[in-house]
Amino acid sequence: MAKLYFYYGAMGSSKSANALMVDYNYQERGQNALLCKTGTDTRDGSKVIHSRIGLSKECMLLSDVCMLSDQQLTEYDAIICDEAQFATTEQIDFLAHCVDYLNIPVLCYGLRTDFQMNFFEGSARLMAVADDIREIKTVCWCGRKALCNARYNEHGIIREGSQIYLGANDSYIALCRKHFLEGKLTSDDPGDAARHQQISLEELQEEDQ
Repeated sequence: MAKLYFYYGAMGSSKSANALMVDYNYQERGQNALLCKTGTDTRDGSKVIHSRIGLSKECMLLSDVCMLSDQQLTEYDAIICDEAQFATTEQIDFLAHCVDYLNIPVLCYGLRTDFQMNFFEGSARLMAVADDIREIKTVCWCGRKALCNARYNEHGIIREGSQIYLGANDSYIALCRKHFLEGKLTSDDPGDAARHQQISLEELQEEDQ
């Protein structure tokens, strides 16, 4: 029986590399996998999946996959979807249709939550309907399991803003829950509390002047 899989992990957990390796394994066995991604992140090309370790391959857009007929889809032995967090609820339900009615295994890879620890639309739907949910683990700088996708700049962790902001290691870091809440990007980082105290002190000094 085919299943709908959701492989989730924090930033830097090699989700795209895993997707590409699974595609390679299908091809190596003479099977035909349909490789696709959502069209939100186009930094490496709108129809290219690229991993941090240098692996890349052309793919289809999920929106185009959803336009294929059942007959066209049955030519594939599996569907592999990267960046699934950006999918719509309707697109995830279409992938579930491929599993339930066409008996095609579907493997989705993506983030579970955004920089505020809220679900993306696609990941929320996958958490609700996927047959098999598995975590691709990575670690915080402290060695604990990383759960949080912290968005940051030169001033520290960013807590407000739009849900989607494309970036790599220069904009995001995977942190454990403790250090995400404390706002500590490194072992030497004083954290949000100390930063806010320093800002308040500087404001008082400016008022005195």
